[in-house]
Amino acid sequence: MNTKSWKNIKDDVYGMKGTSRRDELERDFESFKIGVLLKKAREDRNLTQEQLAELVDKKRTYISRVENNGSNLTLKTLFDIVEKGLGGKVKISIEV
Repeated sequence: MNTKSWKNIKDDVYGMKGTSRRDELERDFESFKIGVLLKKAREDRNLTQEQLAELVDKKRTYISRVENNGSNLTLKTLFDIVEKGLGGKVKISIEV
C-alpha cells in the first residue's frame, strides 16, 4: 500500500510552499478555519446565526457566509463578531 501524507499531496497537487498556487491554498484554508472557529464559538454560546447577526448589526445570511467561508471578512467585522457578538478577544499573528 502506497500512502501519502497531506503535506506530500499538497506538494504534488498545489506545488511547494512559496509558489503562488500553494500560497493561495494556504490562505483559503486559513479563511475557512476562521469561519469554523467562529461557528464553534457561536454554538458554544448557544447563539443562533440570527441572534449573533443582531448583536453585530449584520444579516443572518452574512453570518452564514462568514461561517462557511471566512474570506472577504474585514478586520473590523471580525473584531465586532468576536468582541461584541461573542464576548471574546481576537489574537492575530503574522509570520514574515
